[in-house]
Amino acid sequence: MITLLQQTDYLVVLVIGVIVGYLSGLLGKGGSAVSTPALQIFAGVNPFYALASPLPAAITSTISATTVYSKQKLFNRQVIITGALFGVPATLAGAWFSKFLPGETLMILTALFIVSIGGSLLYSFLRKKEREEEISCTAASVQGNHTMIVMASLSIGLLSGLLANAGGVLFSSFFIKKLHMPIKQALACSIVLSALLSIPGALAHWWLGHIDWSIALLLSLTAIPSSYLGAKTAVKMKSPLLEKLFACTLIIFGVYDIIYTLWK
Repeated sequence: MITLLQQTDYLVVLVIGVIVGYLSGLLGKGGSAVSTPALQIFAGVNPFYALASPLPAAITSTISATTVYSKQKLFNRQVIITGALFGVPATLAGAWFSKFLPGETLMILTALFIVSIGGSLLYSFLRKKEREEEISCTAASVQGNHTMIVMASLSIGLLSGLLANAGGVLFSSFFIKKLHMPIKQALACSIVLSALLSIPGALAHWWLGHIDWSIALLLSLTAIPSSYLGAKTAVKMKSPLLEKLFACTLIIFGVYDIIYTLWK
């Protein structure tokens, strides 16, 4: 443990925390998919600690960004409650199974899935008419898709636990693609769920001994102001631009994770 701490570049960790925190607030995600490989490549962090140490920071960054989204009244309470009720226990189950399963193949498959979602969303966003009116996801539409939301929450929660990821990208993509939520409402709901799913994930991986709390603290402190700024940017940005930025980011993150997993 002492050797690990001496080899870690904490200035780089702070920079990673600022960048990932801003992206978290901007794109409604916890940021683990970016911070895990970044910590290993640029800060020399042990792979086990790099995987789970960003989870506590995901909690602080998402809570910070939530304060911005709450002022815009973008939350769908029913979607968030359903996602949490089924996603949280699934996250605990996934974290427990993570000690038995090799994560490389699962990470590549997840990254491929994210790339395909990003490409599909980008195609639909580019075809979307500029003047097309956005309609918030209503209680009736949520009720009609309740089973789909439950299944998605279980699947995303399980993946979140296995990969020590907050699941924000998968939730927001699901909300946009399947529930037809406006981009800002989807990001707002996904960032709340990211915070909720990060808590059991962080506790489970802490119990498994996968978290370096010095790294987690640095990431958490930098994530609070930067994620707030990211969320402020998102709510002020025009929806068509935010949609395309979100889709392109999914593609970039997915390709980045595939390359990193294959070459590490």
